[in-house]
Amino acid sequence: MTEDVTKQKHLNFKEIAAYSLGLFGFQAIVGLLNSYQAEFDASILGADIAVVGILILIAKIVSAVFDPVVGNLIDRSKSKHGKFRSMIMYSIIPLLVMTAIVFLKVPFSGAGLYVWIFVTYLIWSLAMTLGDVPSQGIASVLTPNPTERTNVVSISNTFKQIGFSACVVIVPIVCLIIPNGSKVFVASGETDTPMISSEYFWTAVLTAVLGCILFALIPMLNKERVAYVAGEKTTFKDMVNALKNNKPFMLVILSYFLGFGRQMAMGIQVQAANVILGSQNLVAVLGIVTAVGSMISMALCPVLIKKMGEKKVYLLLSIYGFVVSVVSFIVGHFYFLHPSNIVLTVLFYLFLFLIGLQFGAVTLMPMIMTADCVDYYEYETGKRMEGAAYSILTLTIKVCLALGTALGLVFVQISGYSDTVAQISSGAETGFDLHTKDLVFFAYTVVPGILALLSTIPMFKYDIVGEKKAKIASELAKRRENA
Repeated sequence: MTEDVTKQKHLNFKEIAAYSLGLFGFQAIVGLLNSYQAEFDASILGADIAVVGILILIAKIVSAVFDPVVGNLIDRSKSKHGKFRSMIMYSIIPLLVMTAIVFLKVPFSGAGLYVWIFVTYLIWSLAMTLGDVPSQGIASVLTPNPTERTNVVSISNTFKQIGFSACVVIVPIVCLIIPNGSKVFVASGETDTPMISSEYFWTAVLTAVLGCILFALIPMLNKERVAYVAGEKTTFKDMVNALKNNKPFMLVILSYFLGFGRQMAMGIQVQAANVILGSQNLVAVLGIVTAVGSMISMALCPVLIKKMGEKKVYLLLSIYGFVVSVVSFIVGHFYFLHPSNIVLTVLFYLFLFLIGLQFGAVTLMPMIMTADCVDYYEYETGKRMEGAAYSILTLTIKVCLALGTALGLVFVQISGYSDTVAQISSGAETGFDLHTKDLVFFAYTVVPGILALLSTIPMFKYDIVGEKKAKIASELAKRRENA
C-alpha cells in the first residue's frame, strides 16, 4: 500500500539551504537591475528616466518570447544532469558578464544611447531567462510531497525576497568604500563622473560574482525527484494547450496580470528614497522596513495555508494589501506636512512595515499554485509540463514587473522629480515639494494596493485546494509507484 505522500520526507537541510541561497543570489542580481538601472541610465548616462522605463518595458516584452523557448528546451532535455539543473548552469556566465556591462558608462548620446540601453538590457534579460525559468520550475520536481514543497517554496522565497532587496544595502556600502562614491547617490553634490561610474560598476560586479556563485549551488546540490519522460517532444501548440486546458493555471496567470503593479514600489524605490528621505543612500531604510514585513509574511504563509488553504490566504493578503496601502498613503501625506512630528514619523515607518506583510501573496502563492497546477495537468492528461508552465509564469512575472516599473517611472517623471534633481545638481537651494512627494508616494503605495485588489477577481474561482489537492497528490503517487 502506498504511503501517504503528504507524510513522506525527501529533502534534507543541505538541499533546502542550497535552493534558498541559490534563489537569494539570483534575485540579488535581478533586484540590482530592477532598482538601480533606471537611475544609472538617467543620472550617469543622461537618459530621460521615463523613456528608460518604456525601453525596459519593451525589452521585457521582446525577451518574454524567449521564456517559452527555454521552457520547451527544458521539457525536451535529455541531459543526464537533469533538465532544470543543466539549464541553470548554462545561464551563469552570460548572466555574470551582462550584469557588469549594463552598468558601464559609455560615451554615447541621443539615439545611440537609447539603442545601447535597449540592446544591453535585452541581452541581459535573455541571459536572466535562462536561469529564471529552470530555477522556478525545479521547485515542482524537488519533492513529490506537496506539503514539503510548500514549505521549501516558502523558505526559499523568503531568501528570494531578501536577495531582491539586497541591493539597497550593497550599493550604499560600496559607495562608502569607494572615494567620493556617496556623492553620486545623494540629492546634491558632484555630478562629474569618470568613464566608468565606479560606484555602480563595482556594485554590479560584486553582486554578479557573489550572486552567480550562490546560484550555482542549486544544480550542484539539489536533485530532481519527480519522474518525467526525458527528451519528450513538446511543441509550442502543446504549450498553448497546457495553458488553455489548465483552467486553474489560467486563473493564476490572469490574477498575476491584473495585479501587475503589486511590486511597483521596488522599481521606484531609489527615487522614492530620494524624494521622501532626501538621499538615495537611505533607500536601505525604505527597503529594509518593508522587506522585514515581507519576510514575516512568507514565513507565516505555510502556517496560514495549513489552516485556510492557498486560495483563502491569497484573498486575505490581497484585500489586506489594498487597505493598508491606502492608509499608508494618508499617513504619509500628513508626515510630509509635519516631518518633525514623532507620532507621524513612527506611524509612517510602521505602515511601511505593514505594507510588507501582503507580499507573501505575490511572491509565494503563484509558485505554490503553479506547482499544484502542474500536478493537476498531469492528473488530467498524464503529461507533466513544468517547463511550459514555469516559462509562462516567469514570462508573466517579468512582463508584470516591467509594466509596474514603467508605470512607476511615469509617475516619477510627471511628479517633477527630474526637474528638481537637475536644479539640485546645479547648486540651487531647493528640495522636493509636497506635490512631488505625494505623487511619488501614491505610486509607491496606493497604485499597488488597487492592483492587489483587482488581482483577487480570478482567484474566487480557483479550486485546487483542500480535498481535491490531496486527492490529486495521492493518485499521482500511486501512478508513479506503479510505473
